[in-house]
Amino acid sequence: MITVAETGTTRSSDVAQGDLSLDARMALTLAEMDGRCRVAVLAVDINSAHIATETPETSTWLPVLPAPAPSPYSTPLATLLHKARIRVETDGWCRDALYDDQGAVCPVRAIRLEAAGRSQADDACVLLLERIRRDFRDAETVPSWNAQQSSPTPVLLAFDRAAELAHSRSL
Repeated sequence: MITVAETGTTRSSDVAQGDLSLDARMALTLAEMDGRCRVAVLAVDINSAHIATETPETSTWLPVLPAPAPSPYSTPLATLLHKARIRVETDGWCRDALYDDQGAVCPVRAIRLEAAGRSQADDACVLLLERIRRDFRDAETVPSWNAQQSSPTPVLLAFDRAAELAHSRSL
C-alpha cells in the first residue's frame, strides 16, 4: 500500500471502500483525477515543446486564393481556352495592350500564358478568332476585336463559345 507521505496522494483503491463515506470516496477520486490531469498536462507540454509557437517576423503571409475550378472539358484545346478565360477573369482584362501594370491581360496573352507551347497557343488563337468571326464578321484579328470591346463580358463569352467549339470538334 502506498501512503500519502510517499507520493503525496492516495489511491481510492488503497483504502477499503466500506471504511469511507461517499463524500470521502468522492474526494479521493477527485484527488486521483487531479493527479492524472497534471501528469497529462505535463506530457503535452513536454511532447509539444519542440513546436514553435510564434512565427518569425520575417515571414510573410501569402493570401489564400480559391482553387481554380476544374475544367469541364476533356480536350486539350478546350481546356486551354477555359483556363485562359479564367485568367482574364481573375487577373483582369486589358484592352489596348498585351498586359498592363496591374497585371491585367488581353485574350492573346492569357492564351500564351496558359498554353503548353507556341503551337498550342497558335491553334487556340485561330479557333478563338474563328468563333469571334461568327458573331463579328468584320473582326480581322483577336487584338483588333478586343480593342473594340467596352467591357470584358464579350471577351469572356467568346472564350466560352470557343471552348465549346473546340470540345465539339474534339480538339
